[in-house]
Amino acid sequence: MLKGIDPLLTPELLKLLAEMGHDDALVLADANFTAMSLGAGKPVLRLPGASMERAVRAVSSVLPLAADVAHPVAFMQVSGTEPPSLSALQREVLEVLNPLLLPDQQAEPVERYAFYDRVRQAYAIVVTGEMQPFGNFILRKGVIGENLRQ
Repeated sequence: MLKGIDPLLTPELLKLLAEMGHDDALVLADANFTAMSLGAGKPVLRLPGASMERAVRAVSSVLPLAADVAHPVAFMQVSGTEPPSLSALQREVLEVLNPLLLPDQQAEPVERYAFYDRVRQAYAIVVTGEMQPFGNFILRKGVIGENLRQ
């Protein structure tokens, strides 16, 4: 056990998060997500039984979000809806993530098939136990460090 680390963060998940580089994308997927086919050749980890909100809270406790992009968070738009429509789950998860965004950033809704294209470019996928359909998010990793030295 490690002090101060959320117990949902398994050793495998911590290793994966540490290996990611700046601007790599991590998919946090619901239990129904087609992770094995879309993530062919990528690490796919599982957090069975964990809700999306719980998984996002744990991951975001150690993963810095990218500060140099307008949308460091993306989520799958529910089919048949238009932005700014959000499911209850999306509202719940964005309540966790929005305070981590810079003032000029926002989470981006992405149409289902466009979301799948982004997943194919992601570094890894974490499949949660979330049973709510369209409960899928992408987080882009930022950096931790000092400002540039002059």
